[in-house]
Amino acid sequence: MSFVSCTCESLLEGGRKDVLVLTPWLAPTVWEGTFNIDILNEQLRLRNTTIGLTVFAIKKYVAFLELFLQTAEKHVMVGHKVSYHVFTDRAGDVPRAPLGEGRQGVVLEVRSYWRWQDVSTHRMEMIRRFLHEVDYLVCADVDMRFRDHVGVEILSPLFGTLHPGFYGVAREAFTYERRPQSQAHVPRDEGDFYYAGGFCGGSVAEVLRLTSACHQATVVDRAHGIEAVWHDESHLNRYLLDHKPTKVLSPEYLWDEQLLGWPAVVRKLRYVTVPKSHQGIRD
Repeated sequence: MSFVSCTCESLLEGGRKDVLVLTPWLAPTVWEGTFNIDILNEQLRLRNTTIGLTVFAIKKYVAFLELFLQTAEKHVMVGHKVSYHVFTDRAGDVPRAPLGEGRQGVVLEVRSYWRWQDVSTHRMEMIRRFLHEVDYLVCADVDMRFRDHVGVEILSPLFGTLHPGFYGVAREAFTYERRPQSQAHVPRDEGDFYYAGGFCGGSVAEVLRLTSACHQATVVDRAHGIEAVWHDESHLNRYLLDHKPTKVLSPEYLWDEQLLGWPAVVRKLRYVTVPKSHQGIRD
């Protein structure tokens, strides 16, 4: 029995009648109350699995790194082997956060870019070069904090997270790239969900396929003088439309309480935004 099959069964046993728990292509959608974490933890320990958590802390964004790491140590994959991979242009400013047993940090110096849009887009290029001894890669935004459990229930060959701003919104309102000239183009009569660029991942092989495809798409767009409306997130959404994720995470796994409050359907806020001035950080 495969890891994904076990996960599906565990999800369906939980039972939620108020939310979508299975996509039209039969991938589980992960909400609180839809999985048995004890069973999943034991399955992963038997496999001796290592999870890589990648994060970009470029320019002023390095200021968010300490809180990100502190809260990740408290809530993310507790009891499992985790390798943090911090991509930064300010290696000297990376905090020395204490890490638990079986957990390590790796700092990878990368080039900075003048525009934040270029930093965002080139994340895909840099991640695709990433070949380390891990079984899964989780790609996360740094200007966030973990507030509750984020564990092995998210793991799957390829997973995406429902964007909290578009949960329950009609497909026509999704901010896909609509210009046919772009490689990220999604016609108005197509699309499953709108996925957030701030939390996605899967097996090393699948993440490398995703990032390689998205990087190549941005190269083609650049050659034609076009930039997707939401940069790497636009290309991610195009990719996940063509390559269906094997698991979809609910908005519990990326939420903005300041903008969206706390609706009853979201039982836990697991990974949440940190209040900030976007303009001040990006300048």
